[in-house]
Amino acid sequence: PSFGFLFDIDGVLVRGKTPIPAAKTAFQKLVNSQGQFLVPVVFVTNAGNCLRQKKADQLSHLLGVPISQDQVMMSHSPLQMFKRYHEKCVLVSGQGPLLDIAQDLGFCQPITIETLREKHPLLDVVDHDRRPNVLVSEIFVLKFFVCSLAVVLFGEPVRWETNLQLIIDVLLTSGYPGNPYHHENYPHIPVLACNMDLMWVAEAQSPRFGHGTFMVCLENIYKKITGKDLKYEALMGKPSKLTYQYAEYLIRAQAAERQWKQPIQTLYAVGGSATLSQDDEIGNSWETELASAAAARCRSVLVCTGVYNPHTEAPLDTRESITEMVFHGHRDFRFDPGLVEPDHIVPDVDAAVDLVFQLENFAP
Repeated sequence: PSFGFLFDIDGVLVRGKTPIPAAKTAFQKLVNSQGQFLVPVVFVTNAGNCLRQKKADQLSHLLGVPISQDQVMMSHSPLQMFKRYHEKCVLVSGQGPLLDIAQDLGFCQPITIETLREKHPLLDVVDHDRRPNVLVSEIFVLKFFVCSLAVVLFGEPVRWETNLQLIIDVLLTSGYPGNPYHHENYPHIPVLACNMDLMWVAEAQSPRFGHGTFMVCLENIYKKITGKDLKYEALMGKPSKLTYQYAEYLIRAQAAERQWKQPIQTLYAVGGSATLSQDDEIGNSWETELASAAAARCRSVLVCTGVYNPHTEAPLDTRESITEMVFHGHRDFRFDPGLVEPDHIVPDVDAAVDLVFQLENFAP
């Protein structure tokens, strides 16, 4: 095969924990009688609350085909490339087995918001029931909170007020929470964020808040306090360029493992939009750690089983589009109708597979 698939999961293969009926049918077409994939396939999800192996096991069960963790790309997977942070102490925000996820990615000294809260009990006071009973002097100072610390946002947390408060504390004290704020410390310590989805689709009839909504809160609180923009060292997860380049790296690795000689020319992103333009100011230092993409093109095939609404019109004036309500993308991405416009629209993932086989003249 000279093409590969990048499959979104939520709204394409499942809604919450309920499989979309077309998914099983589609994947029977993608494997041979031994269960081997006939084309390279990567599952690209903006989820970040579990390990790749767990997600692979879930997909294998839902789709009825064997899927390995090397075929799964979580929103945080590209963090494996950010080796310059792996030896440093990083504050991690999200939910799920955060320490396991961070260590699996290569981080040697991750610390959770909950641990930080335990060491600094006077900082988290929004919830009156969780305030300390007596005011005590904080004796313990986290000595490893130094200027080289980074903040890693894996996904939306459970207690937003706690995470928002403590992340702001860390940013405004250069890694010494509990100290007075110093607004002159700008730019702040590095922030790496995964998954910018404003909303996502589960079983409910309307979309639910995603990690992008949490990031909107954090960005606006930081700006309201300091008057300056919160800066990101890296943004990953769909639709960032970094994510698609890393997904392509996984596609090429699959083809090499199967000893398929023909180069992969086209990637079909099923359920996801094409890459959006990212502000030049956002760090591109990761590009040197990833081989440049080899595929000639990436085509988006949108399905009508998720968030996507084929009847929503894009604004014509692209100069104002960053503030248009229709643009739900992240603050640091520019709206370009030419990039957001899908190459193909189909009813579901089964129709997407049929269409790609037809376009590629591929007969399994």
